[in-house]
Amino acid sequence: MSAIQILLLIAAYFGLLLIISYFTGKNDSNVDFFKAGKKSPWYLVAFGMVGASLSGVTFISVPGWIEGSQFSYFQVVLGYMFGYFVVAFVLMPIYYKLNVTSIYEYLLQRFGTISHKTGAFFFFVSRVLGAAFRLFLVAIVLQQFVFDAWNVPFEITVIISILLIWIYTNKGGIKTIVWTDTLQTFFMIVAVILSIYFINESLGWSFSEFLASAELKEYSKILVTDSFLERTHFIKSFVGGMFITICMTGLDQDMMQKNLTCKTLKDAQKNMISFSIVLVVVTFLFMLLGALLFIYAKKHNIAIPLMDGKAKTDLLFPEIALNSGLGITVAITFMLGLIAAAYSSADSALTSLTTSFCVDFLNIEKKPQDHQKSIRKKTHIAMSIMLVIVIIIFKYVLSTNIIDSLLTVAGYTYGPLLGLFAFGIFTKHQIKDRFVWMVALISVFLTAIIGNIPAENLGGYVVGYELLPINGLFTFIGLILIRRK
Repeated sequence: MSAIQILLLIAAYFGLLLIISYFTGKNDSNVDFFKAGKKSPWYLVAFGMVGASLSGVTFISVPGWIEGSQFSYFQVVLGYMFGYFVVAFVLMPIYYKLNVTSIYEYLLQRFGTISHKTGAFFFFVSRVLGAAFRLFLVAIVLQQFVFDAWNVPFEITVIISILLIWIYTNKGGIKTIVWTDTLQTFFMIVAVILSIYFINESLGWSFSEFLASAELKEYSKILVTDSFLERTHFIKSFVGGMFITICMTGLDQDMMQKNLTCKTLKDAQKNMISFSIVLVVVTFLFMLLGALLFIYAKKHNIAIPLMDGKAKTDLLFPEIALNSGLGITVAITFMLGLIAAAYSSADSALTSLTTSFCVDFLNIEKKPQDHQKSIRKKTHIAMSIMLVIVIIIFKYVLSTNIIDSLLTVAGYTYGPLLGLFAFGIFTKHQIKDRFVWMVALISVFLTAIIGNIPAENLGGYVVGYELLPINGLFTFIGLILIRRK
């Protein structure tokens, strides 16, 4: 697929998003931008959240991770599913009862201003890094397979990507995103199904023959139970996955903002449960695709693509889809799926960052009515510029698999949120609010020390995704120490 064809496809796709934006953004009010008027159908939100949760990281990085980790990531995914039930039946009733715009308003009502700002700050850092991880992956694919041929700098690629998102979310905000996410999820799922079908066809297999093949067995180990010392042991992965979901969905303004657009709590809970089931199935399809990609690459002597002189397994899927001769259908579906997966998470991240900054830091609801829309629009631009800067920095500092990096960083940034919300929900204590920020920073510092202890100093124990609950526990203990007597 040529660079011109890819650009034409991207232009057509964004043309469709702009049409949706035109109809959903006619009102251009803060109520629609932040809450979609609380009129979103639950099934629409559920389907759209699949794409937002998976993102371009899952679309490319999960298949690219299969060679090194096999199917062990599915242990984390099973933990995700359990976590979604906690979100649906523990956290969401609280948010609906308080009728919040930003979920961190709960911390304001429960503890005070400093707790509110601390929680919002850690979400802000988490979501900036998370969105940047996701968009970085798409940007390097576009750079390698499109813009490098024209000597366009990586920085320009990133600016164009963010500019396109800003354009179609500028007016409608979350109301637009509920609809665009649905379209993007559809494209992403179609892309992975068609990719599996066409690659199997090229190998002369039916889907059932692929599942029964000896080649698949080389990659398909799911359970890691041999030694608890291993980083990917089942218990560590499952518990880590559960807490990752509780934090990255239930304590994350980005994901919860969509749920809060549903008409009732019952609708939002139906959305969460149905979404969790679909997510597990779709993620498993991505892992099957990953195994199929490595099988195909081995049979056709396709080398892992290089980036800055290093093998980058994240780029294997685009290399096979675009350059291995599988045909234009696979190339088109891959590009549509990639763009859809990337922008379904990035657009909602941009909107949620704007919402959180306006509500949690600028107190927009207390500003004069005629200034509120102007404040929101300026904040939206500022958030876009910040994402551009962070993504460009990532190009020069990232070296590991993207999804592994994303989940590892979550252990540091979401831990204080976990501790704060858990203390608020499961105890009745009040705390000395002015010390909360110190507790949160000390918790992150202690977690970083544990996360960097060499395995040989821990008897061979490798710290994994359990860093997140450990971080939350440190925060919880710290809050006990500053509780009011």
